[in-house]
Amino acid sequence: MYKIAVLPGDGIGVEIVPEAVKVLKAIAVKFGHQFEFREAPVGGAAYDITGHPLPPETLKLCQESDAVLLGAIGGPKYDNLPVHLRPEIGALLPLRKELALYANLRPCILFPGLLKASTLKEEVISGVDIMVVRELTGGLYFGEKYRENTPDGGQKATDILSYSTYEIERIARFAFEAARKRRKNLCSVDKANVIETSRLWRETVTKLGQEYPDVLLSHMYVDNCSMQLIRNPKQFDVIVTENMFGDILTDEASMLTGSIGMLPSASIGGKVSLYEPSHGSAPDIAGQKKANPLATILSAAMMLRYSFNLEEEALLIEEAVRQVMADGYRTPDLMEAGCTLVNTVEMGDKVVEMIMR
Repeated sequence: MYKIAVLPGDGIGVEIVPEAVKVLKAIAVKFGHQFEFREAPVGGAAYDITGHPLPPETLKLCQESDAVLLGAIGGPKYDNLPVHLRPEIGALLPLRKELALYANLRPCILFPGLLKASTLKEEVISGVDIMVVRELTGGLYFGEKYRENTPDGGQKATDILSYSTYEIERIARFAFEAARKRRKNLCSVDKANVIETSRLWRETVTKLGQEYPDVLLSHMYVDNCSMQLIRNPKQFDVIVTENMFGDILTDEASMLTGSIGMLPSASIGGKVSLYEPSHGSAPDIAGQKKANPLATILSAAMMLRYSFNLEEEALLIEEAVRQVMADGYRTPDLMEAGCTLVNTVEMGDKVVEMIMR
């Protein structure tokens, strides 16, 4: 029995999460597993009910589960709330902290059927397979924040960026181990020519690299990396970087796959790991069955792999998605000439059909 906390959240989260659950139920039938799904509110949905985006009951459920499946958090409705009550700040960041989720894995893989979905040339993106390892509990997002009045009647805002040797070593070691299982190529991304924390980052990663002589380590400034992801993405195997840089670079990398709707993620570190699509709540299309559920479905595959050690089952989900793409089924974000347009639910059904063959 695997206990899974299900947090649909806001916007399209309530549409895409049921499709991933549907796929996991198909896996349970196919392989004889038992998944117990327990749902709870989080984000804006939780604020509307309880007055807080991360109710104690929701956090307790997550802590008592074997894994967490999250949809999306936030929306314009909550933008004017006090900072500590905004869904992204009041729910997502504390959830990562309380569950000790220091490593965020974001695979960027181009499925062959989506070669034409990207805005980049086919010869540039064909064969792209990148794993971005993002540090998730440090940096600017978790640093001290404050404002102070200035003599001219205005204000000065300050966000403190800090990293310790321990935090850098922890995420870098995770990335080196990931590279060992892939093509043994690790690129560490920083801004060491300007930022002191980046200089410590580079020094620490370089020193740790001596323990991994079989992994080819390189360093790259974040601005150059953002260019190289578009210019020559196939040069990358594993990328490791700090919190904010990773947040930005993975959104950029999603365009290599044709849509951010194809980018899953796993947040790992403590006893309970969290799995979610890399995209947001997309309130502009919420409730219209236009959302692409594949990133959430692929996140469920990562759950099977990393939390439950069910590699065969994870591979089956990924192969089912690959085949659905090859057969030409597309949600609106991926639609192209000659393909068949399907809605959110229909896309989930197609993946289930492939699994149950």
